[in-house]
Amino acid sequence: MGVMGVKALQWIQFVAKGVSEVDADQGKEWPQALAILIGCLAALTNGLLTSWASPFLLKITKDKINYDITEEEASYFTIIHPAAMMVTCVMFSYLCDIIGRKKTLLLISIPHLLSWILAAFAKSVYVFYASRIFAGISDGCLFAALPMYIGEVASPKVRGTWGNGMVSAMYLGEFLIHIIGCYFGVADTSYICIPLTVLFFIFFSFMPESPYFYIMKGNHEKGKQALRFLKRKQNIDDDYLALTNDVKRQMSESGSWKDLFCIKTNRKALISAVFLRSSQQLGGTSVFIMNTEFVFEKAKGGVSPETSSMIYLGLCFVLNIIVIVFVVDKLGRRLSYILSLSLSSIPLLILTLYFYFDQFHPELGIGDNNWIPIAAMIVYQLFNSFGMAVIPTLMIGELFSTSIKSKAMTMLIMDFGLMIFLTNNILFNLDRYVGLYGPFLFFALSNIISVILAFFLIPETRGKTLEEIQQSLKLGKIK
Repeated sequence: MGVMGVKALQWIQFVAKGVSEVDADQGKEWPQALAILIGCLAALTNGLLTSWASPFLLKITKDKINYDITEEEASYFTIIHPAAMMVTCVMFSYLCDIIGRKKTLLLISIPHLLSWILAAFAKSVYVFYASRIFAGISDGCLFAALPMYIGEVASPKVRGTWGNGMVSAMYLGEFLIHIIGCYFGVADTSYICIPLTVLFFIFFSFMPESPYFYIMKGNHEKGKQALRFLKRKQNIDDDYLALTNDVKRQMSESGSWKDLFCIKTNRKALISAVFLRSSQQLGGTSVFIMNTEFVFEKAKGGVSPETSSMIYLGLCFVLNIIVIVFVVDKLGRRLSYILSLSLSSIPLLILTLYFYFDQFHPELGIGDNNWIPIAAMIVYQLFNSFGMAVIPTLMIGELFSTSIKSKAMTMLIMDFGLMIFLTNNILFNLDRYVGLYGPFLFFALSNIISVILAFFLIPETRGKTLEEIQQSLKLGKIK
């Protein structure tokens, strides 16, 4: 592991075992942030795998010496991924309630490793397909467990600041894979990325399980130990009693599939969450990231597709960090999302006009302004970053009662996978049959429609405990 690795491991062990040195009264918030940050190492690897096809699809199809794969065969790389996520999410959602959020997240290391190893040694398209299947399986695990874990280990204040860590980590991974892909081949990239999975498994092993899970299972001694670690308080009796009462009330529901749809509070939460995730994807959030080089190559800008992609995804990451610190918890979830939807439609409409006139009226010379696509996409990402990119993942971990959370996560991951599948098909098919202006027009109109719906469907959760959010939903409060 090396000297630095040993020292890092010793530090993690010190933190994990140092619960005796705690603040007796006030407690600390940094252990909650630490648990979130280490958990987000898994999201970093998922980001690498999610955008893996963008820098490598063209490389693989053009390399006829090592691979004999057509563009049509390679096009399934981006479709297999969400399909595998949809199929396997049910298993991971149930595992969260059976073995715990932490152990379920640790399991993600298996599909991560298998995906990288298969990609490293792949020569045929079917081995690459298998690699993409395991990448999709890891997404099913991540989206089932990590939002739940973050929502349950963090206080409202910490959740507001650090709850978007998962999205930031994925953006960082998506940015890094484009940099690595510029300089290394498929096999070398896999070897570079495998150690991240190993580091996640080692460090996260020392993090606590969610106290909610221990209370659900009646293991109160471990529940208190986990809460003491997260709050760094010696006397956590009052906090633990309040948390126990909240979980007991939420667990008083049977937690059946029928309850998810028939109990008014659960139904409201599900409608809000499905709207958040669907409007996020139909607004272009993931499809542009998964196909950045395709979009910029079609745009024929003055900068190469590879460089444009790195600029765009690097900006995604930087803006997301700024958003976490300065914007979301100050504006609130609801207002941030509505503003993001509204403003993001503007650069999409500009790109619609640009590609329309470039395709049908080339005599106007609009296409000569080839700086417009990357500039408009950067503006789109600026507006996307403080709402559409982060709010759905953050709120999905907040909205649901403990008894129904795993089933709700299953529904939402299936919706997520379906939306990614649809938006990828919308991008490629509208481009093929209409022109590149078509998908941009679709995503812009989707955002405009979503603005109207957002006023009625999104509750405000800023500064509220998970129990307070449940009570707000029960009372029908939106703001």
